[in-house]
Amino acid sequence: MRTRFAPSPTGPLHLGHAYSAILAHDMARACGGEFLLRIEDIDQGRARPEWEDLISEDLAWLGLTWDGPVLRQSERLPAYSDALDRLWSAGLLFPCACSRRDIAEAASAPQEGAPIGPDGIIYPGTCRPSFPRSGPRPLDANLRLDMARAATDPVRFTETGCRLDEIAVPPEALISGTGDIVLARRDMGTSYHLSVVVDDAAQGITHVTRGEDLFEATPIHVLLQRLLGLPTPVYHHHRLIRDARGKRLAKRDDAKAIRTYREGGATPADIRRMVGLG
Repeated sequence: MRTRFAPSPTGPLHLGHAYSAILAHDMARACGGEFLLRIEDIDQGRARPEWEDLISEDLAWLGLTWDGPVLRQSERLPAYSDALDRLWSAGLLFPCACSRRDIAEAASAPQEGAPIGPDGIIYPGTCRPSFPRSGPRPLDANLRLDMARAATDPVRFTETGCRLDEIAVPPEALISGTGDIVLARRDMGTSYHLSVVVDDAAQGITHVTRGEDLFEATPIHVLLQRLLGLPTPVYHHHRLIRDARGKRLAKRDDAKAIRTYREGGATPADIRRMVGLG
């Protein structure tokens, strides 16, 4: 078993992060497996070295150890470029010049709200070509996956938890419920969906442990694994840690930051009890 914790260094870790990291770490150690740390810093406009340092401090304070060197996505742009080249050569990508406002206006019907998928408003197909694009892959454009061309068979993966489930998502669900997702952004050279798939394969991840809020993204990732010829891990989507009002914690919730608890005299055992792992 090899799993990972992959935070973005754009703010402090909070109780929800602690739960996810501890759960993945403990599952790996209980199986005699490995726990890896990945820093998802492709958004260089928001990523900060000081946040990455604090992530390491918080994890070490919680008593978590990771195996091998830390992988940083900002150092792996060539790997993402290679994956994009393969998808472009297969005729599965197209450039898109639409702004978010363009998409919202094109997707909204007069009496209905815009359809929502895992990435927000489902792309209405404004820039989608009627035939695959040819020639060199454009390097200065947003690139979308032509979902109708890519999703030709059900995507399947194993979900673990209280019971074992074999999940199968039909092509129609991806085409109508997910749409043509962005796989490369002009200012990043990649996207979350592409980078996480390429990195999980590069690190040999066998089990992905993450929040249930990412469950709808998993069929996208399994589809990309199939298109790129990469292995599909087992997935475990855990419950989310919420505040007293039932709201999911976010990085802006500094009151729930691990650093705040540390400075207030809490112990790692206290954190485990707070998230239900004590």
